[in-house]
Amino acid sequence: MFDLDKWQEILGTMSRNKLRTGLTAFGVFWGIFMLVLLLGAGKGMENGIFKEFGAGAQNSLFIYGGKTSLPWQGLKPGREIKFTNDDLQALRQRIEGVELLATRNRLSGEYTIVRGTKNGSFPVFGANGEFFTINGEQLKAGRLLSPLDVAERRKIMVIGERVRKVLFKDDENPIGQYVQVKGVFFQIVGVFWTNDNQGRNEERAYVPFSTFQTTFNQYNTVQLIGLTTRAGTPVAELEAQVRQLLASRHQFDPADKQALELNNNEEEVARFNGLFNGIKLFVSVIGVLTLIAGVVGVSNIMLIIVQERTKEIGVRKAIGATPWSIVGMIVQESIVITGLSGYLGLLAGVALLDGLRYAIEQSGAELPYFSRPEVNVSVALGATLLLVVAGAFAGFVPALKAANIKPIDALRAE
Repeated sequence: MFDLDKWQEILGTMSRNKLRTGLTAFGVFWGIFMLVLLLGAGKGMENGIFKEFGAGAQNSLFIYGGKTSLPWQGLKPGREIKFTNDDLQALRQRIEGVELLATRNRLSGEYTIVRGTKNGSFPVFGANGEFFTINGEQLKAGRLLSPLDVAERRKIMVIGERVRKVLFKDDENPIGQYVQVKGVFFQIVGVFWTNDNQGRNEERAYVPFSTFQTTFNQYNTVQLIGLTTRAGTPVAELEAQVRQLLASRHQFDPADKQALELNNNEEEVARFNGLFNGIKLFVSVIGVLTLIAGVVGVSNIMLIIVQERTKEIGVRKAIGATPWSIVGMIVQESIVITGLSGYLGLLAGVALLDGLRYAIEQSGAELPYFSRPEVNVSVALGATLLLVVAGAFAGFVPALKAANIKPIDALRAE
Protein backbone atom coordinates (compact mmCIF):
# COMPACT_ATOMS: atom_id res chain seq x y z
CA MET A 1 0.00 0.00 0.00
CA PHE A 2 2.88 2.38 0.78
CA ASP A 3 5.09 1.37 -2.15
CA LEU A 4 5.94 4.60 -4.00
CA ASP A 5 6.50 2.77 -7.28
CA LYS A 6 2.99 1.30 -7.13
CA TRP A 7 1.46 4.73 -6.53
CA GLN A 8 3.38 6.23 -9.44
CA GLU A 9 2.23 3.38 -11.64
CA ILE A 10 -1.40 3.77 -10.60
CA LEU A 11 -1.34 7.52 -11.18
CA GLY A 12 0.35 6.99 -14.53
CA THR A 13 -2.29 4.51 -15.65
CA MET A 14 -5.10 6.86 -14.57
CA SER A 15 -3.52 9.85 -16.31
CA ARG A 16 -3.13 7.92 -19.58
CA ASN A 17 -6.85 7.10 -19.55
CA LYS A 18 -8.36 10.33 -18.24
CA LEU A 19 -11.78 10.03 -19.84
CA ARG A 20 -12.32 6.43 -18.83
CA THR A 21 -11.10 7.06 -15.28
CA GLY A 22 -13.13 10.26 -15.01
CA LEU A 23 -16.40 8.67 -16.11
CA THR A 24 -15.86 5.74 -13.75
CA ALA A 25 -15.08 8.04 -10.83
CA PHE A 26 -18.08 10.24 -11.63
CA GLY A 27 -20.42 7.26 -11.31
CA VAL A 28 -19.21 6.60 -7.78
CA PHE A 29 -19.10 10.34 -6.97
CA TRP A 30 -22.68 10.82 -8.10
CA GLY A 31 -23.89 7.81 -6.13
CA ILE A 32 -22.53 8.99 -2.77
CA PHE A 33 -23.43 12.62 -3.56
CA MET A 34 -27.09 11.74 -4.18
CA LEU A 35 -27.16 9.45 -1.13
CA VAL A 36 -25.97 12.30 1.11
CA LEU A 37 -28.44 14.77 -0.44
CA LEU A 38 -31.39 12.42 -0.09
CA LEU A 39 -30.53 11.57 3.52
CA GLY A 40 -30.04 15.27 4.32
CA ALA A 41 -33.33 16.28 2.71
CA GLY A 42 -35.14 13.52 4.59
CA LYS A 43 -33.61 14.68 7.88
CA GLY A 44 -34.56 18.27 7.08
CA MET A 45 -38.16 17.24 6.54
CA GLU A 46 -38.11 15.24 9.78
CA ASN A 47 -36.68 18.20 11.72
CA GLY A 48 -39.23 20.56 10.20
CA ILE A 49 -42.25 18.43 11.03
CA PHE A 50 -41.12 17.68 14.57
CA LYS A 51 -40.39 21.38 15.01
CA GLU A 52 -44.10 21.93 14.49
CA PHE A 53 -44.61 19.92 17.69
CA GLY A 54 -42.38 22.47 19.43
CA ALA A 55 -40.78 21.53 22.73
CA GLY A 56 -44.06 20.20 24.10
CA ALA A 57 -44.40 16.84 25.76
CA GLN A 58 -44.80 14.05 23.22
CA ASN A 59 -46.58 11.80 25.74
CA SER A 60 -49.45 14.27 26.08
CA LEU A 61 -53.21 14.22 25.61
CA PHE A 62 -55.32 17.34 25.01
CA ILE A 63 -59.04 17.15 25.71
CA TYR A 64 -61.68 19.45 24.22
CA GLY A 65 -65.42 19.38 24.67
CA GLY A 66 -67.56 18.60 21.62
CA LYS A 67 -71.19 17.85 20.79
CA THR A 68 -72.90 14.52 21.26
CA SER A 69 -73.87 12.71 18.08
CA LEU A 70 -75.57 9.67 19.66
CA PRO A 71 -78.60 9.44 21.96
CA TRP A 72 -77.89 8.21 25.48
CA GLN A 73 -80.34 7.08 28.18
CA GLY A 74 -83.18 9.22 26.86
CA LEU A 75 -80.99 12.24 26.10
CA LYS A 76 -81.03 13.55 22.55
CA PRO A 77 -77.86 14.09 20.47
CA GLY A 78 -76.53 17.59 19.83
CA ARG A 79 -75.78 18.45 23.46
CA GLU A 80 -72.63 20.53 23.99
CA ILE A 81 -70.14 19.06 26.46
CA LYS A 82 -68.63 21.70 28.76
CA PHE A 83 -66.01 20.92 31.38
CA THR A 84 -65.94 22.32 34.92
CA ASN A 85 -63.42 22.62 37.74
CA ASP A 86 -64.90 19.43 39.23
CA ASP A 87 -63.88 17.55 36.08
CA LEU A 88 -60.28 18.59 36.72
CA GLN A 89 -60.43 17.22 40.26
CA ALA A 90 -62.04 13.99 39.06
CA LEU A 91 -59.34 13.46 36.43
CA ARG A 92 -56.61 14.17 38.98
CA GLN A 93 -58.03 11.75 41.55
CA ARG A 94 -59.51 8.93 39.49
CA ILE A 95 -57.27 8.51 36.45
CA GLU A 96 -54.20 6.39 37.10
CA GLY A 97 -50.90 7.14 35.39
CA VAL A 98 -51.31 10.94 35.12
CA GLU A 99 -48.07 12.87 35.68
CA LEU A 100 -49.07 16.47 34.82
CA LEU A 101 -52.56 17.94 34.58
CA ALA A 102 -52.98 21.33 32.93
CA THR A 103 -55.87 23.54 31.97
CA ARG A 104 -56.34 26.52 29.67
CA ASN A 105 -59.13 28.93 28.78
CA ARG A 106 -59.15 31.58 26.07
CA LEU A 107 -60.69 35.03 26.09
CA SER A 108 -63.10 35.15 23.15
CA GLY A 109 -61.88 37.39 20.34
CA GLU A 110 -58.62 39.29 19.90
CA TYR A 111 -58.50 41.74 22.81
CA THR A 112 -56.10 44.65 22.85
CA ILE A 113 -53.26 44.57 25.35
CA VAL A 114 -52.46 48.17 26.24
CA ARG A 115 -49.21 49.43 27.66
CA GLY A 116 -48.98 53.23 27.85
CA THR A 117 -49.25 54.60 24.32
CA LYS A 118 -48.58 51.21 22.73
CA ASN A 119 -51.06 48.42 22.18
CA GLY A 120 -51.54 45.23 20.21
CA SER A 121 -54.29 42.71 19.56
CA PHE A 122 -53.22 39.35 20.94
CA PRO A 123 -55.09 36.33 22.29
CA VAL A 124 -55.20 36.17 26.10
CA PHE A 125 -55.32 32.84 27.92
CA GLY A 126 -55.74 31.61 31.45
CA ALA A 127 -53.55 28.63 32.39
CA ASN A 128 -51.69 26.92 35.19
CA GLY A 129 -47.93 26.35 35.34
CA GLU A 130 -48.13 22.76 34.10
CA PHE A 131 -49.57 23.94 30.79
CA PHE A 132 -46.25 25.50 29.73
CA THR A 133 -44.43 22.21 30.27
CA ILE A 134 -47.00 20.25 28.27
CA ASN A 135 -47.44 22.78 25.46
CA GLY A 136 -43.75 23.68 25.05
CA GLU A 137 -43.46 27.39 25.89
CA GLN A 138 -39.96 28.09 27.23
CA LEU A 139 -38.83 30.82 29.59
CA LYS A 140 -36.78 33.67 28.12
CA ALA A 141 -36.91 36.25 30.93
CA GLY A 142 -38.45 36.48 34.39
CA ARG A 143 -40.53 33.47 35.39
CA LEU A 144 -43.54 31.43 34.33
CA LEU A 145 -46.75 30.87 36.30
CA SER A 146 -46.56 29.05 39.64
CA PRO A 147 -49.12 27.14 41.78
CA LEU A 148 -49.09 30.05 44.24
CA ASP A 149 -50.14 32.45 41.47
CA VAL A 150 -53.19 30.28 40.81
CA ALA A 151 -53.99 29.75 44.50
CA GLU A 152 -53.85 33.49 45.31
CA ARG A 153 -55.49 34.65 42.05
CA ARG A 154 -52.66 37.05 41.36
CA LYS A 155 -53.11 39.62 38.60
CA ILE A 156 -49.90 38.82 36.75
CA MET A 157 -49.13 38.00 33.11
CA VAL A 158 -46.56 36.09 31.09
CA ILE A 159 -46.20 37.32 27.50
CA GLY A 160 -44.72 35.86 24.35
CA GLU A 161 -41.62 37.28 22.67
CA ARG A 162 -43.62 38.80 19.80
CA VAL A 163 -45.94 40.54 22.26
CA ARG A 164 -42.88 41.99 23.99
CA LYS A 165 -41.52 43.34 20.69
CA VAL A 166 -44.78 45.19 20.01
CA LEU A 167 -45.28 46.66 23.47
CA PHE A 168 -41.67 47.35 24.49
CA LYS A 169 -38.47 48.68 22.97
CA ASP A 170 -35.57 46.27 22.42
CA ASP A 171 -33.54 47.78 25.29
CA GLU A 172 -36.54 47.97 27.63
CA ASN A 173 -37.11 45.43 30.40
CA PRO A 174 -40.78 44.33 30.50
CA ILE A 175 -40.50 42.53 33.85
CA GLY A 176 -42.43 44.41 36.52
CA GLN A 177 -44.26 46.62 34.01
CA TYR A 178 -48.06 46.80 33.89
CA VAL A 179 -50.39 46.21 30.95
CA GLN A 180 -54.14 46.52 30.64
CA VAL A 181 -56.72 44.08 29.23
CA LYS A 182 -60.40 45.08 29.21
CA GLY A 183 -59.72 47.70 31.87
CA VAL A 184 -57.91 45.27 34.19
CA PHE A 185 -54.22 45.79 35.00
CA PHE A 186 -51.76 42.91 35.06
CA GLN A 187 -48.09 42.95 36.05
CA ILE A 188 -45.71 41.21 33.65
CA VAL A 189 -43.54 38.63 35.43
CA GLY A 190 -42.12 36.70 32.50
CA VAL A 191 -41.45 36.42 28.76
CA PHE A 192 -41.50 33.11 26.88
CA TRP A 193 -40.48 31.90 23.45
CA THR A 194 -41.34 28.84 21.37
CA ASN A 195 -39.46 26.89 18.72
CA ASP A 196 -42.40 26.17 16.42
CA ASN A 197 -41.78 27.10 12.78
CA GLN A 198 -44.10 30.07 12.55
CA GLY A 199 -43.74 31.39 16.12
CA ARG A 200 -47.52 31.69 16.40
CA ASN A 201 -47.52 30.77 20.08
CA GLU A 202 -45.30 33.77 20.84
CA GLU A 203 -48.24 36.03 20.00
CA ARG A 204 -49.98 35.06 23.23
CA ALA A 205 -50.33 36.24 26.80
CA TYR A 206 -51.12 34.06 29.83
CA VAL A 207 -52.58 34.90 33.24
CA PRO A 208 -53.20 32.48 36.15
CA PHE A 209 -56.17 30.23 35.46
CA SER A 210 -58.10 31.16 38.62
CA THR A 211 -57.52 34.87 37.95
CA PHE A 212 -58.76 34.44 34.40
CA GLN A 213 -61.96 32.70 35.53
CA THR A 214 -62.94 35.36 38.07
CA THR A 215 -61.77 38.40 36.11
CA PHE A 216 -63.34 37.54 32.77
CA ASN A 217 -66.53 35.91 34.05
CA GLN A 218 -65.65 32.31 33.16
CA TYR A 219 -66.11 30.93 36.67
CA ASN A 220 -66.26 27.12 36.77
CA THR A 221 -65.68 26.91 33.02
CA VAL A 222 -62.83 24.83 31.58
CA GLN A 223 -62.25 24.88 27.82
CA LEU A 224 -59.15 22.72 27.46
CA ILE A 225 -57.54 20.04 29.60
CA GLY A 226 -54.05 18.68 28.97
CA LEU A 227 -52.26 15.83 30.66
CA THR A 228 -49.11 13.74 30.38
CA THR A 229 -48.51 10.15 31.38
CA ARG A 230 -46.00 8.67 33.73
CA ALA A 231 -43.11 6.64 32.32
CA GLY A 232 -44.30 3.31 30.99
CA THR A 233 -47.96 4.31 30.65
CA PRO A 234 -49.20 4.63 27.04
CA VAL A 235 -51.29 7.71 26.31
CA ALA A 236 -53.87 5.47 24.59
CA GLU A 237 -54.47 3.75 27.91
CA LEU A 238 -55.26 7.08 29.61
CA GLU A 239 -57.37 8.10 26.62
CA ALA A 240 -59.76 5.20 27.25
CA GLN A 241 -59.97 6.02 30.97
CA VAL A 242 -60.61 9.73 30.29
CA ARG A 243 -63.39 8.99 27.81
CA GLN A 244 -65.08 6.58 30.22
CA LEU A 245 -64.87 8.97 33.19
CA LEU A 246 -66.11 12.07 31.35
CA ALA A 247 -68.89 10.05 29.68
CA SER A 248 -70.21 9.05 33.09
CA ARG A 249 -69.95 12.61 34.43
CA HIS A 250 -71.61 14.31 31.43
CA GLN A 251 -74.04 11.57 30.47
CA PHE A 252 -73.04 10.62 26.95
CA ASP A 253 -72.24 7.37 25.18
CA PRO A 254 -68.54 6.45 25.68
CA ALA A 255 -68.52 5.28 22.05
CA ASP A 256 -69.58 8.75 20.85
CA LYS A 257 -66.41 10.04 19.15
CA GLN A 258 -67.80 13.54 18.64
CA ALA A 259 -68.67 14.18 22.27
CA LEU A 260 -64.98 14.66 23.06
CA GLU A 261 -62.10 15.79 20.90
CA LEU A 262 -58.95 13.99 22.03
CA ASN A 263 -55.58 14.97 20.60
CA ASN A 264 -53.08 12.18 21.33
CA ASN A 265 -49.59 13.55 20.57
CA GLU A 266 -47.98 10.18 21.21
CA GLU A 267 -49.96 8.63 18.35
CA GLU A 268 -49.06 11.51 16.03
CA VAL A 269 -45.36 11.21 16.87
CA ALA A 270 -45.48 7.44 16.31
CA ARG A 271 -47.25 7.97 12.97
CA PHE A 272 -44.61 10.45 11.80
CA ASN A 273 -41.81 8.18 13.02
CA GLY A 274 -43.24 5.37 10.91
CA LEU A 275 -43.41 7.69 7.91
CA PHE A 276 -39.80 8.81 8.32
CA ASN A 277 -38.58 5.26 8.80
CA GLY A 278 -40.19 4.43 5.46
CA ILE A 279 -38.56 7.46 3.83
CA LYS A 280 -35.16 6.51 5.27
CA LEU A 281 -35.53 2.96 3.97
CA PHE A 282 -36.53 4.20 0.51
CA VAL A 283 -33.66 6.71 0.38
CA SER A 284 -31.18 4.10 1.60
CA VAL A 285 -32.28 1.57 -1.03
CA ILE A 286 -32.04 4.16 -3.83
CA GLY A 287 -28.64 5.33 -2.59
CA VAL A 288 -27.24 1.81 -2.25
CA LEU A 289 -28.49 0.85 -5.72
CA THR A 290 -26.83 3.95 -7.13
CA LEU A 291 -23.59 3.04 -5.36
CA ILE A 292 -23.78 -0.53 -6.66
CA ALA A 293 -24.19 0.81 -10.18
CA GLY A 294 -21.03 2.89 -9.73
CA VAL A 295 -19.09 -0.02 -8.25
CA VAL A 296 -20.18 -2.31 -11.10
CA GLY A 297 -18.88 0.34 -13.48
CA VAL A 298 -15.55 0.27 -11.67
CA SER A 299 -15.43 -3.52 -11.94
CA ASN A 300 -16.09 -3.39 -15.69
CA ILE A 301 -13.38 -0.79 -16.16
CA MET A 302 -10.98 -2.99 -14.22
CA LEU A 303 -11.79 -5.89 -16.56
CA ILE A 304 -11.01 -3.70 -19.56
CA ILE A 305 -7.77 -2.56 -17.94
CA VAL A 306 -6.76 -6.20 -17.37
CA GLN A 307 -7.40 -7.00 -21.03
CA GLU A 308 -5.41 -3.98 -22.20
CA ARG A 309 -2.48 -4.79 -19.90
CA THR A 310 -2.40 -8.53 -20.54
CA LYS A 311 1.05 -8.47 -22.19
CA GLU A 312 2.40 -6.22 -19.43
CA ILE A 313 1.08 -8.62 -16.76
CA GLY A 314 2.72 -11.52 -18.65
CA VAL A 315 6.06 -9.72 -18.59
CA ARG A 316 5.70 -9.04 -14.86
CA LYS A 317 4.99 -12.69 -14.12
CA ALA A 318 7.84 -13.81 -16.41
CA ILE A 319 10.38 -11.79 -14.42
CA GLY A 320 9.10 -13.07 -11.07
CA ALA A 321 6.00 -11.10 -10.04
CA THR A 322 3.80 -13.16 -7.73
CA PRO A 323 0.06 -13.59 -8.36
CA TRP A 324 -0.74 -11.63 -5.18
CA SER A 325 1.39 -8.70 -6.28
CA ILE A 326 -0.68 -8.54 -9.47
CA VAL A 327 -3.89 -8.75 -7.41
CA GLY A 328 -2.65 -6.04 -5.05
CA MET A 329 -1.78 -3.71 -7.92
CA ILE A 330 -5.24 -3.90 -9.55
CA VAL A 331 -7.21 -3.88 -6.27
CA GLN A 332 -5.26 -0.86 -5.09
CA GLU A 333 -6.09 0.99 -8.28
CA SER A 334 -9.76 0.14 -7.82
CA ILE A 335 -9.70 1.37 -4.19
CA VAL A 336 -8.08 4.63 -5.23
CA ILE A 337 -10.76 5.36 -7.83
CA THR A 338 -13.73 4.46 -5.60
CA GLY A 339 -12.31 5.86 -2.37
CA LEU A 340 -11.22 9.21 -3.79
CA SER A 341 -14.32 9.82 -5.92
CA GLY A 342 -16.62 8.65 -3.13
CA TYR A 343 -14.94 10.92 -0.58
CA LEU A 344 -15.25 13.88 -2.97
CA GLY A 345 -18.92 13.06 -3.43
CA LEU A 346 -19.35 12.95 0.34
CA LEU A 347 -17.65 16.33 0.78
CA ALA A 348 -19.70 17.89 -2.02
CA GLY A 349 -22.98 16.59 -0.54
CA VAL A 350 -22.17 17.78 2.98
CA ALA A 351 -20.98 21.16 1.67
CA LEU A 352 -24.19 21.66 -0.30
CA LEU A 353 -26.35 20.78 2.75
CA ASP A 354 -24.33 23.14 4.97
CA GLY A 355 -24.66 25.89 2.37
CA LEU A 356 -28.41 25.35 2.14
CA ARG A 357 -28.79 25.39 5.93
CA TYR A 358 -26.69 28.55 6.20
CA ALA A 359 -28.72 30.29 3.46
CA ILE A 360 -31.99 29.44 5.21
CA GLU A 361 -30.71 30.69 8.58
CA GLN A 362 -29.29 33.92 7.14
CA SER A 363 -32.42 34.73 5.16
CA GLY A 364 -34.60 34.25 8.23
CA ALA A 365 -37.10 32.36 6.09
CA GLU A 366 -39.07 29.62 7.80
CA LEU A 367 -39.84 26.89 5.29
CA PRO A 368 -42.95 24.93 6.26
CA TYR A 369 -42.12 21.40 7.43
CA PHE A 370 -38.42 21.77 6.57
CA SER A 371 -35.59 22.72 8.90
CA ARG A 372 -31.84 22.11 9.32
CA PRO A 373 -31.00 19.60 6.56
CA GLU A 374 -28.12 17.50 7.85
CA VAL A 375 -26.47 14.10 7.63
CA ASN A 376 -25.59 11.88 10.54
CA VAL A 377 -21.80 11.70 10.90
CA SER A 378 -21.80 7.96 11.51
CA VAL A 379 -23.89 7.42 8.36
CA ALA A 380 -21.48 9.53 6.29
CA LEU A 381 -18.43 7.69 7.62
CA GLY A 382 -20.17 4.35 7.12
CA ALA A 383 -20.93 5.24 3.50
CA THR A 384 -17.28 6.15 2.93
CA LEU A 385 -16.08 2.88 4.45
CA LEU A 386 -18.63 0.99 2.37
CA LEU A 387 -17.20 2.62 -0.74
CA VAL A 388 -13.64 1.58 0.10
CA VAL A 389 -14.73 -2.01 0.76
CA ALA A 390 -16.87 -2.04 -2.40
CA GLY A 391 -13.96 -0.65 -4.39
CA ALA A 392 -11.76 -3.48 -3.17
CA PHE A 393 -14.37 -6.08 -4.20
CA ALA A 394 -14.92 -4.31 -7.53
CA GLY A 395 -11.29 -4.82 -8.43
CA PHE A 396 -10.87 -8.25 -6.85
CA VAL A 397 -12.50 -10.34 -9.61
CA PRO A 398 -10.55 -8.67 -12.44
CA ALA A 399 -7.41 -8.97 -10.30
CA LEU A 400 -7.91 -12.72 -9.88
CA LYS A 401 -8.37 -13.04 -13.61
CA ALA A 402 -5.12 -11.17 -14.18
CA ALA A 403 -3.27 -13.28 -11.59
CA ASN A 404 -4.33 -16.50 -13.32
CA ILE A 405 -2.96 -15.49 -16.71
CA LYS A 406 -0.08 -17.68 -17.80
CA PRO A 407 3.00 -15.69 -18.85
CA ILE A 408 3.33 -17.49 -22.21
CA ASP A 409 -0.34 -16.80 -23.07
CA ALA A 410 -0.03 -13.17 -21.97
CA LEU A 411 3.04 -12.60 -24.13
CA ARG A 412 1.22 -13.95 -27.19
CA ALA A 413 -1.74 -11.59 -26.63
CA GLU A 414 -2.18 -8.81 -29.15
